[in-house]
Amino acid sequence: MKTIFSATLLLATLFCYSQDPTVKDLKNEASKSIAKDPKDTAQKKWKLGGLFNLNVNEGSLSNWSAGGDKFSFSLNAYLNVFAFYKKNKISWDNNLDLAYGIVNTTSLGSRKASDRIDLLTKYGYALSPKWNAAALFNLRTQFAKGYAYSKTVAGLDTSTVTSRSFAPAYVLLSLGFDYKPNTDLSVFISPLTERWVIVSDRLIAPLFGLDSGKRSKNELGAFVSVNYSKKLGGSFIYKTKLDLFSNYKQKPQNIDVFWSNVITAKITKYINFSFNLDMIYDDNTRNVNPAKGPAPQWLQLMGIGFAYNFPKK
Repeated sequence: MKTIFSATLLLATLFCYSQDPTVKDLKNEASKSIAKDPKDTAQKKWKLGGLFNLNVNEGSLSNWSAGGDKFSFSLNAYLNVFAFYKKNKISWDNNLDLAYGIVNTTSLGSRKASDRIDLLTKYGYALSPKWNAAALFNLRTQFAKGYAYSKTVAGLDTSTVTSRSFAPAYVLLSLGFDYKPNTDLSVFISPLTERWVIVSDRLIAPLFGLDSGKRSKNELGAFVSVNYSKKLGGSFIYKTKLDLFSNYKQKPQNIDVFWSNVITAKITKYINFSFNLDMIYDDNTRNVNPAKGPAPQWLQLMGIGFAYNFPKK
């Protein structure tokens, strides 16, 4: 029995030391780490990123001789995400802005402070280092109902519905040229743009220039969109978007304007200061004060709150 065991052990030992050299080489290669070839300079085709901002403010008073509302609360949320594609002469830019805010006070109750949905996608083909032939699609609308507030003859607060969820919705389809002199600035110019104004509620449709009983209207015109983003100093970032539209079919001299401005400053890793200023002018949009004619609409928000920058990929 001992003789058989010894022979078996001897054969196993000889087998281990006489393996095929190819097998040994494979084992050695498998244990090595693979290093990237320094000559491989291929760039990523997609760039992804974004920012989320949440500002919350609260205040309360009790037996406060200076006066004021017993309780106030405000919340403003902002989300921006983007996805940019670039390969050879092809580029595809996608950007989504979402904003919503509310304010609540003892005397006035809950009211909407901000409300925006803005989706932009732009496909381009390079004609030169700075010029692209491009096609652009833009949807701009809102999440929730909007109201105009006033006082009755008796001095009581009253409200009137002026907008609803996705009403109005502005849909724009445009063909033109995109000028990009650097990574901070983009200027899109189009002499041929179709725009649709969609209002699902016929009762408020006339507030946005639609004929009575209609839910949508089509406009043909010229369109210019300027997008600019710049880092100012060590922590400030300024971003602006200016859209101009002229309707060939009706009063082309009355140019519609949508202008959005955002300034952010990083205080700590997750705390940001933000300032927003938006201006809208549309000659066909009725003034919330019926006694007055068309006028610019202004929205200003400022706050300090939580901020999260999505890792850029």
